[in-house]
Amino acid sequence: MPATPPHRQPIDAQPARPATGTGWPMVAIRRIRCILTLGVGVLLGLSPWTAWSADPSNLSAHEALEAIAQDAVKGNHIPGVDKKTEKSPPQLSMPEMCAKIGAKLRSVDPLTCQKFNLQRTGAASVNGLPILLKEYPPHPDRPPQARILLLGGIHGDEYSSISIVFKWLEILEAHHSGLFHWRVAPLVNPDGLLRDRSQRTNIHGVDLNRNFPTTDWHRESREYWVNKTHSDPRRFPGPAPLSEPESRWVAEEIERFRPNVVISVHAPFGLLDFDGPPTTPPERLGALYLTLLGTYPGSLGRYAGIQKKLPIITIELPLSGALPNTTEIATMWSDMVRWIRGNVRDRGPKRTYLTERPLP
Repeated sequence: MPATPPHRQPIDAQPARPATGTGWPMVAIRRIRCILTLGVGVLLGLSPWTAWSADPSNLSAHEALEAIAQDAVKGNHIPGVDKKTEKSPPQLSMPEMCAKIGAKLRSVDPLTCQKFNLQRTGAASVNGLPILLKEYPPHPDRPPQARILLLGGIHGDEYSSISIVFKWLEILEAHHSGLFHWRVAPLVNPDGLLRDRSQRTNIHGVDLNRNFPTTDWHRESREYWVNKTHSDPRRFPGPAPLSEPESRWVAEEIERFRPNVVISVHAPFGLLDFDGPPTTPPERLGALYLTLLGTYPGSLGRYAGIQKKLPIITIELPLSGALPNTTEIATMWSDMVRWIRGNVRDRGPKRTYLTERPLP
């Protein structure tokens, strides 16, 4: 199969804007203009989004967004983010969290959920619900072949994307050999799932999969949202990149864990997507066949796959409200592991394990 192009635009993307000047004098001028634009905007009471968008040709956006991502990892202030609206994590026990998830998802048994001993990541949703993670470390006597970050429930109303990750946790519990180093977050957007009526966005109404700090975020995300989605509230990218605690945690986890591949589960398009450096993507996982969709401003595919050169598999299950059958769940898992074994290698430094203790 031909190698994946280094950068693919979405099917309905606008043509890229041509460069408007090169050389250090032009770059310096644009940086000064950017600072003046932001300063005037703040004095006028404009949001960072509005102030920055006044100068869409700014070429220092890449540097600024990289700084934002680093600030998120370090816990520094991020422009456009009001942390006063984020609540301290409530002291929920593991039985309470599993009961909440099981009450929403009939396929997740609360007692089985408790047996996984999910760990606190130290991060929480806007409403203070903990973002939980299970780690399966490599064999102590040898380095892992690959580090894998598996994410479910970025969109809270895609029930099957959460349930199937819990099913795969059962497989890992029984068969983890230590060949790979896994970190698995079955529910990235707990507020979206656990509200009375589950929703795609987080509690702020932000689509987490449009909130990552891609280099074109300030230049294109608002324009794309307005012109391409007709201001669809389900796809609102937020007031600033990484404005949401849930998307910040994903970006932080990528920086900390340095995975060799990211697997993100969604629904309901019934296909397999891939973004990242030129390699051989999986042609199928179970009954899902590879269909390259491209990426969007602020999407995890564009941020991790295109910008950070990190292979990312996006699994789109056929239905949001129903799981594939047991055989299909197992086949998808075995196909995925087989592809990772044959195509992904860790060549980086040794990584440490989580120190956060499981919930009581």
